[in-house]
Amino acid sequence: MGIGQRQLVTRSLSVQPQTQFNTFVPQNWGLGFAFSMKRFYSTSAAPKVVPVPPLADSITEGRILEWKKKEGEQALLDQIVVILETDKVRFEIRAPSNGTVTKHLAAEGDDVAVGQGLFEFTAGEVSVQAPPPPKQAQAQAPPPSAEAPAPKKADAPPPPPPKAAPQPAAPAPASQAPAQTGSRDEKRVKMTKMRERIAQRLKDSQNTAAMLTTFNEIDMHNIIELRNKYKDVFEKKHGAKLGFMSAFVRAASIALREHPVVNAVIDGEHVIYRDYHDISVAVSTPTGLVVPVLRNVEKMSFADIEKAINDYAIKARDNKIAVEDMAGGTFTISNGGVYGSLFGTPIINPPQSAILGMHAINKRAHVVKDEIKIRPIMFVALTYDHRLIDGRDAVLFLKKIKSCIEEPDSMLLDV
Repeated sequence: MGIGQRQLVTRSLSVQPQTQFNTFVPQNWGLGFAFSMKRFYSTSAAPKVVPVPPLADSITEGRILEWKKKEGEQALLDQIVVILETDKVRFEIRAPSNGTVTKHLAAEGDDVAVGQGLFEFTAGEVSVQAPPPPKQAQAQAPPPSAEAPAPKKADAPPPPPPKAAPQPAAPAPASQAPAQTGSRDEKRVKMTKMRERIAQRLKDSQNTAAMLTTFNEIDMHNIIELRNKYKDVFEKKHGAKLGFMSAFVRAASIALREHPVVNAVIDGEHVIYRDYHDISVAVSTPTGLVVPVLRNVEKMSFADIEKAINDYAIKARDNKIAVEDMAGGTFTISNGGVYGSLFGTPIINPPQSAILGMHAINKRAHVVKDEIKIRPIMFVALTYDHRLIDGRDAVLFLKKIKSCIEEPDSMLLDV
């Protein structure tokens, strides 16, 4: 390579100083290599296909719920690009770096499998602009125009004009039909993945388990008095509000210890007995019902239970509950009373064998030591798999919960 050729190579590489490429080129590489390296180190990066990542062990596909970034829109590192909904939870797919979402490879509502291309993304610089300030409402009316003459002050107001005689309303024609109100429109909406999964699991539970429900009533007077007495001190010390759910979770754990068959499950030709109590608590979300698990409840205090339930409630509100939060569970508690449910028969959450249903608290005439008094009463229901659990165990289990709630001191003293 001559001196002139080496200078040409140096100039061809120096036009892009941002690449920081070494301008030293061995003599035997030739001029063509320099131009090929120039094309390779171009500042315009090629679009990269971002696939659907592994979601969870048991989840193979998801449904595109919402595109947060449109085609051609810029995104910063870790900004949400698209939200996928699965049969259990939602997943937020984020930008791998600063760049631009160049193309959507699927539309909202489409089902996408793990590993399938989701969108094309081009890495590069992003121009971040501050959001425009909110518009201030104009509380006052605009000032009058300067050209408008000011009204002259008169000595006395002019007399009002005479009122015209009211004209009789024209009668409606007899053939005119009355105006129709309301709408008969219909709207077809695709079921969410979570709703599809809920429907499938509940129907499978009905088809598999021999479900039977037993009922009882609980006098909530003592537990309400206990809560009212200590709720302020409890919240100040533990940073969580004292509710009734922690008492029922604790009572259920005590009852499961005395009746372990309610905590068991059928597995083929065998019965699996568990000496731990992982209680699923039904929580409502904007997209459906989820059941996060409180693990090893037998070792938890009232404060531990309330803190865990509060954390799950916040996650449910923000759609942050993960698949791991709902994995497992040996027993479920569902509280329809928060919505005013008076009576109901809950459906077993498979593969569990029983579920406790709580209901609304209403004042009723109740017999207390041969006297009729007004007491806050809650109806409770236990639905159980009669293939495994006999009626005797189910009734005694529910009576144990009743005695624990009506005499909360027994839970504290473990008697």
